[in-house]
Amino acid sequence: MKLLLNGSVYNIYEQGSGGPTLIFLHYFGGSSRAWRGAFAKLNGYARCIAPDLRGFGDSEASTARYRLGNYADDLAALVDALKLKRYMLIGHDMGGKIGLAFAARQPEGLESLALFAPSLPSPEPISDEQRKRLLSSYGSRTAALETIQRASVRPLPTLELKTAIEDSLRTSHTAWKAWLEQGSAEDISMLMPYVNVPTLVVVGAGDAVLPLAMLKAEVEQRIANARLVVAPGVGHLIPLEAPQVVASMVQIMRSGGFDKLGRGILPEELCQLAAEMLCFLQGRTPFTLA
Repeated sequence: MKLLLNGSVYNIYEQGSGGPTLIFLHYFGGSSRAWRGAFAKLNGYARCIAPDLRGFGDSEASTARYRLGNYADDLAALVDALKLKRYMLIGHDMGGKIGLAFAARQPEGLESLALFAPSLPSPEPISDEQRKRLLSSYGSRTAALETIQRASVRPLPTLELKTAIEDSLRTSHTAWKAWLEQGSAEDISMLMPYVNVPTLVVVGAGDAVLPLAMLKAEVEQRIANARLVVAPGVGHLIPLEAPQVVASMVQIMRSGGFDKLGRGILPEELCQLAAEMLCFLQGRTPFTLA
């Protein structure tokens, strides 16, 4: 589906109808395709909507409007265009920070947030040397592969690895440069007290990009109604490494299990229980975490 949002044509992936409405925002250098593993697990359960963010995937690359507020404006325009009354927002990495900027506006209809290894609301601690290296790596297949391998603990399935590399290479240079120079450096931490919906933060136990201590201090402790849990055996690329964790956590949030999550290491039994519940509702054989 194509939608004109604030002057740019957005590519929107949509799956399912009825049930809860879930909006998914992808990571830096990715696209809506990053969520397809989770969509497969959620098939028949929810209406899933995933935009390719401005300048990424198959969405149009404009010459401007790449700041967090611009992306939040685009998300508001998407909600309005689709006439969504109640919805949950799921974000990963860059998509998580955009989700936080949007949620701080306290938009009508937003019920909860699930953030997987979200980019920090404060400026990311990237050295000038690292930022320069990332800027110069644009368009490099070798650099894309190395970045994906550093960010993940579990080897990605062949198709997901191929997709992740393709998505990195087809990101517009304007969007690439804007995130590294502006978006990742924007400080919206002063807005976090305005996030007033239940917020689940999931960090991979092996995440070397945005580790547990950083997300605890910069995200969980800044939001009044937030819970942080640790997914064992995964790194930064949770939607690609463990889409079943995404699907399970969404189901737990939607089934009223947020207050039961507590904090700390996420028991695999809890993920499995939610997974089996999902499959029971869909009439399918339960899947496993392995």
